[in-house]
Amino acid sequence: MSPTRPWSPPSSPGPPPRTVPERPVSTTAPGFGELLRRHRHAARMTLEQLAEASGVSARTLSDMERGRSKGPQHRTVTALAEALDLGEADRTQLIDQARDGRLRDHWTRPTGLCELPRSVDDFTGRAAELAWTNDFLHAGHTPGAAGVALITGSAGLGKTTLAVRAAHALRPHFPDGVFFTDLFGMSPQPLAVDDALTQLLRALGTTDRQMPHDTSARASLYRSLLRERRVLVVLDNAASEEQIRPLLPGDGLSRTLATSRRLLPGLEGVHRLGLGPLPEAEAAELLAAIMGARGSADHGAAITELAHLCGGLPLALRIVGNRLVSRPGWQASDLVTRLADEQRRLDQLRAGDLKIANAFAMSYEQLADLARRVFRRLALVPGRDFDAALAAVAGGTSIEDAWDALDELVDLGLLHDSTSGRYRFHDLVRLFARDRLQAEDAASERAEITGRMTSWLLRVATIAGRWFEPAYGLPDRAGTDLSSPEEAERWLRVNVDNWMGALRHAASSSRHAEVLDCAESMHWFSARWIHGPHLKEVFTLGAAAAAALGDPAQQATQLNYLAWVHLVPPPDPETAQLHAAQALDLATRGGATAQVAWAHNNAGAALRRLGRHGEAAESFARSAGIFKSAGDIDGYSQALSGLGDCLYDQGRLEEALEEYLGLCALLDDDRSGMTPSIADIGRTHARFRLGMCLRSLGRRAEAITELTGAVDLMEKLQLSNYLQALALENLAAALAEEGRTEESRQAYARAAEVFEAIGDAEAGGRCRERETAADKGGLS
Repeated sequence: MSPTRPWSPPSSPGPPPRTVPERPVSTTAPGFGELLRRHRHAARMTLEQLAEASGVSARTLSDMERGRSKGPQHRTVTALAEALDLGEADRTQLIDQARDGRLRDHWTRPTGLCELPRSVDDFTGRAAELAWTNDFLHAGHTPGAAGVALITGSAGLGKTTLAVRAAHALRPHFPDGVFFTDLFGMSPQPLAVDDALTQLLRALGTTDRQMPHDTSARASLYRSLLRERRVLVVLDNAASEEQIRPLLPGDGLSRTLATSRRLLPGLEGVHRLGLGPLPEAEAAELLAAIMGARGSADHGAAITELAHLCGGLPLALRIVGNRLVSRPGWQASDLVTRLADEQRRLDQLRAGDLKIANAFAMSYEQLADLARRVFRRLALVPGRDFDAALAAVAGGTSIEDAWDALDELVDLGLLHDSTSGRYRFHDLVRLFARDRLQAEDAASERAEITGRMTSWLLRVATIAGRWFEPAYGLPDRAGTDLSSPEEAERWLRVNVDNWMGALRHAASSSRHAEVLDCAESMHWFSARWIHGPHLKEVFTLGAAAAAALGDPAQQATQLNYLAWVHLVPPPDPETAQLHAAQALDLATRGGATAQVAWAHNNAGAALRRLGRHGEAAESFARSAGIFKSAGDIDGYSQALSGLGDCLYDQGRLEEALEEYLGLCALLDDDRSGMTPSIADIGRTHARFRLGMCLRSLGRRAEAITELTGAVDLMEKLQLSNYLQALALENLAAALAEEGRTEESRQAYARAAEVFEAIGDAEAGGRCRERETAADKGGLS
């Protein structure tokens, strides 16, 4: 550069140039800021003039010269060198000083040796994951492919701790070095590729004089050095594929172990390990290890509960353990009480500079605005999981945008997905999302979102339920993907927590008409899921909504449904009888003839369960008479079934047999006018009771035929319930009595499965014992 370069007036007014006195010669090489000031003064340029010439703001230039910004990016320095018209030597010096400044200034991280951090002494669990890293890093790999193991997972799972632990264990197998570099992937300024390569090359022994200036040349040198050595490089907290790809090895014996919160799906040829929360037993073990200095007084139920409340997140467990170790006067049970309060749990999960919410916040800050909004609002979803359709409703966006947001959330570990297309939060992440919602969305907005989700969930649930209502016809499916009864049933089952939450919210918000419509739509579907744990609440809310609307006929209807639910095994006949009596009174006063008949029918079933067979038969007879007079063949058939059951229970087997045969004939009569779906369900019960009756009469071959037919019908109709289990158990017994041991064993095994599926462990155990006896030849 020529110091006598003529100065030309600036295009905009500025302060006049001034003569700069010579400075004493310094024996210390100037930093970037001092060097920049000298060149600007030598060029007789003001900050404003240099800003205009280079495109760098005057404020930024001032920060550089005062040392606040010691290492600007390469493109910025190049622009300054051009504006100052620097010669080659001065240009190179300015660029080198900026690079050194970046390395010195970046997060105050020391550079050079890239030494591995220490491993924690109380590391616990992750045996399978450590074995995976050990096997991979010892194994050969395809020539030309990167020998890279990538550990991914959400915040707080201990990815870095695991990688460091594995690297320490593997150090003897890498005699040429084990190096660690934090890529600061979650920071606002992730480590630049050029700077990462410089750190690693220096660790590998490259001097500044040997350091290539070009990034691609540095990457090439880096790969060549790794090819000649046996080195393990740990790249922690990667931000993106673009950042990490130039840092991966090529051929040779060197290996790379990388971690990232992101999935980094664009990386080719890497071996992946998705890290999840610790199992509860390992979580409790880790917490006990952290608290080892306190002795064993706290070990036990409180430790297990703390591990559960931490959701298996190692960071949360570390925070809890450190709090207890640092405060010997605290009891673990006291901290359980604090953490049990969901409103304060995240605030309690902090110890010194460790705070679980901060870990989640770093991921949250990486999200685009839409993904942030969807993330926050999903905290309002009532159930534990959800699909993209509900996410779109919560986020107030299209299904296509919802997919994009969900992909982003999964990529950063803020949501977990499954092969079924369902998404869920970790419990602590859900609390973080709720906190962000309360901080960033007004109360009125939260109420509007909840109301919108409630309306949508109830509408879809009602549409799904009406697929099974014979008289309703094809439901209006607008806005849903429910195109068949099978899809409707699946939606109702997998979303039960969500639509039940919506039903509760609607009830508490006095949205009585919506509650009643939804409850009514569940009546026919309930026959397919009679052991659903939600049915009592559904019809209780339905009855309350009808009462609030002043509709006694509808209230009687819901109470009749409620009476029926209380007769599902294990039955509660006293409560069923009470609801039936209430329904009878309301139906009689409201002139609802059909509900009067159903109330008598339900009362008969309750009385039969109570062993009051005479009264039960009278109730069934009244019910049958009303149904017959009204021309309700569907109800009439069920009343006849109840009469047959009363005769069977009283030991009047021949009379019961005649009743069941007559019922079967009615059910099989295409001219009867019976609803086909009701006839199908009624036929399963009739053939089951007929088989039972024939077996009791000693007509086992006929009994086996009827019981087999009943089971086959239930399988065809997908009615996996208590009646099916009883039919299988009785079929197994009849087969055993006929000496058909292997068939009997199979039937007992299937009966046990159904009993266990509906929660009857005692009956399941009984059938398992009989199955085992059949295996040993003990059944006759």
